[in-house]
Amino acid sequence: MLLEVKEINTFYGISHILFNVSLEIDKGEVVCILGRNGVGKTTLLRSIMGLTTARSGNILFGGLEIRGKQPFEVARLGIGFVPEDRVIFPALTVRENLEMGTKRGDKGPWTFERVFEMFPILQKRRAQMGGTLSGGEQQMLTIARTLMGNPQLLLLDEPSEGLSPLIIKELGNYVRSLKEEGMPLLMSEQNPAFSLRLSDRAYILEKGEVRWKGDIRELKEKPEILKTYLGV
Repeated sequence: MLLEVKEINTFYGISHILFNVSLEIDKGEVVCILGRNGVGKTTLLRSIMGLTTARSGNILFGGLEIRGKQPFEVARLGIGFVPEDRVIFPALTVRENLEMGTKRGDKGPWTFERVFEMFPILQKRRAQMGGTLSGGEQQMLTIARTLMGNPQLLLLDEPSEGLSPLIIKELGNYVRSLKEEGMPLLMSEQNPAFSLRLSDRAYILEKGEVRWKGDIRELKEKPEILKTYLGV
């Protein structure tokens, strides 16, 4: 198994956010974490990345315990994180933003040429300042910058948040392309329509706990599950 999260508990101060949460993802899989706003989806990804340290439990990446490691150590091991708020460098060009995602001495498959091939709009905008891009272009830049670090696993936090339906469809095509290339993806989403088109399996969080997990096919066949936990 590529990533195993085993019964983690995460707190913000004295506030208990995640309660004995477990999940797993293997190579080549796309797994989504569904749930309403505030149920702990972002905290789960931050816990994996080391941005918010889980107080107990285990997080294994390739069999190695990574709970308690610093975010830069987790990144060096091969986990890439695309945050919800994108965090691009507005005063740097698109190409300079991409350079910020590279790792010293890394000779992996993701290069400027390959990124520009997948995201042609970024090649067109390569000399443009990041802060002048549209929301959709900034999201693509954030994903591309993370890929420049040649991750073995990509974490996507609410990738469709705040984007128009047309851009969401385009973003979905990019995610599908990554899936077809075998890139494992773990993404949190409030938008079940976006997730169900792309994922193999799903976990549904409610009040910091996993309330349902299973195959996407089952989730599609039982819409009452989504209605119960997401109200859709």
